[in-house]
Amino acid sequence: MNLKKSLILIFIILLVDQISKIYIKTHFILGESIDVLSWFKILFIENEGAAWGTKLSDILPISDSSGKLVLTIFRLFAISGIGYWLWDSIKKEASKTLVIAVSLIFAGAVGNIIDSLFYGMIFDDSYNTVATLFSDEPYGRLFYGKVVDMLYFPMIDTIWPDWVPLVGGNDFRFFEPVFNIADTAISTGVGILIVFNKKAFGKKEDSTVETDQNE
Repeated sequence: MNLKKSLILIFIILLVDQISKIYIKTHFILGESIDVLSWFKILFIENEGAAWGTKLSDILPISDSSGKLVLTIFRLFAISGIGYWLWDSIKKEASKTLVIAVSLIFAGAVGNIIDSLFYGMIFDDSYNTVATLFSDEPYGRLFYGKVVDMLYFPMIDTIWPDWVPLVGGNDFRFFEPVFNIADTAISTGVGILIVFNKKAFGKKEDSTVETDQNE
């Protein structure tokens, strides 16, 4: 897979990701949801932290503001590393599987960093109102934006039977996380690397074997 095809894939993912986020941000109030199917909802939330909403301030003795800044800077370094990995893989003519997987991960990472970097500067709050794009009173500043999530799949939403120890009578929901297109791209890329590990990283070895057989 060449660089041009990789960039087209990345561009398509970023376009869909950002269009969906901007639409949700400018049409939904924070916390608002609509039912698409019984097991699929569009639910607008904003994530200030990392995966699953985890904040550095929950782990380290720092303020939420400092934690957000550190996380955004870390994401920038991570994206730089993933970008180099992608470029190096294409340059070395790595397997198509590997290039596609890394392209997906890179696109997803860039999609979420756009929110973290710029959304605080261009949107106002979504509390009890629909946000305005390019607002005169933005909710934050550069590096302090919140990631927009909206895809929610509560495929099972029930209550634990009373006879179940410890959790009986409590709510049980599967699948609970709310995510976005960028998260989906990252998860898909990582999944490809795990499931098709040998195919992703085995091109050089396969080529060597073929050469030896020809000789």
